[in-house]
Amino acid sequence: MARRVKPEGSLDLRAARVADTEERILRAASELFVERGYAATTLAAVAESARVGARTVYVRFGTKAVLLKRAVDVALVGDTAEVDVRGRDWFQVSLNAPTAAERIAASTRGARDMMARVGPLLRVAQEAEAVEPEIAAAAQAGREYTRDSVRLFWERMSSDGLLPPGCDVDWLADTTSVLAHGDTYVTITRTMHWTPEQYEDWLTTTWTRLSGV
Repeated sequence: MARRVKPEGSLDLRAARVADTEERILRAASELFVERGYAATTLAAVAESARVGARTVYVRFGTKAVLLKRAVDVALVGDTAEVDVRGRDWFQVSLNAPTAAERIAASTRGARDMMARVGPLLRVAQEAEAVEPEIAAAAQAGREYTRDSVRLFWERMSSDGLLPPGCDVDWLADTTSVLAHGDTYVTITRTMHWTPEQYEDWLTTTWTRLSGV
């Protein structure tokens, strides 16, 4: 018996519906996590807010920890495309712009945009780390990814001859990566009540002074 093949258009339509459903779930989850906190947010409440069946949320994500992790990942890059931070246009500009000032500006602007989107969810993730090993592991992986990305940035600056002679790239990378961590953003905005723009200005100034460019 010949196997029926679904028309290509119907597959595209189904994919679009799946993507739309995921977007609605993530938007609802993000709003509830920020409004209610991790502990008080349930998958059933997310389903109700997203106007989907509870089973849809359970089948798609399985656990609340997985849902929060996905929400954080999407907020970091700004969409659901399978392109990580280092593959984004702004990060590539930060590696390849002609001057040190332009590279630092691209990097800190990108950091500002990321933190403006994901900052509120990072506070939720910090709360969840204490009770969810999966979130704790993801948060630590994120810190290490930030460290490695910042190191890549300064190593490229050094190899392109944009840092002063004798600059300690290892020290610079370690120090500035701490400043760029999401944990640092959460602490600063919580204690200093800074806007994302103030955070960007501070990060630009400190990176510039520490690097001596």
